[in-house]
Amino acid sequence: QVQLVESGGGLVQPGGSLRLSCAASGSIFAINAMGWYRQAPGKQRELVASITSGGSTTYANSVKGRFTISRDNAKNTVSLQMNSLKPEDTAVYYCTADLIERSGYGGNYWGQGTQVTVSS
Repeated sequence: QVQLVESGGGLVQPGGSLRLSCAASGSIFAINAMGWYRQAPGKQRELVASITSGGSTTYANSVKGRFTISRDNAKNTVSLQMNSLKPEDTAVYYCTADLIERSGYGGNYWGQGTQVTVSS
């Protein structure tokens, strides 16, 4: 069984920084893309950033220049460094991984989510 566990959320003032981390564990054969989504109250879940196994990145326009996604393929982890945070960044952030289990079963897996609140 595969698990994705996030950490690093919390309360931060506008202009501050937070770093989210996510570790994938279990019977993993290979991980393709990893990424972060977020969902604010009353809004749809949206892609924040993603990164392929080769290191190619994609960012939502709203976070470009402020957020940086990175991953450690050896440790099956992905991180999101968030700088210059704004109140509109407040949301539950979810880690996601497109992976293949050792059983051969594959798909998109999700973490349980971590709350990020940007407020003074």
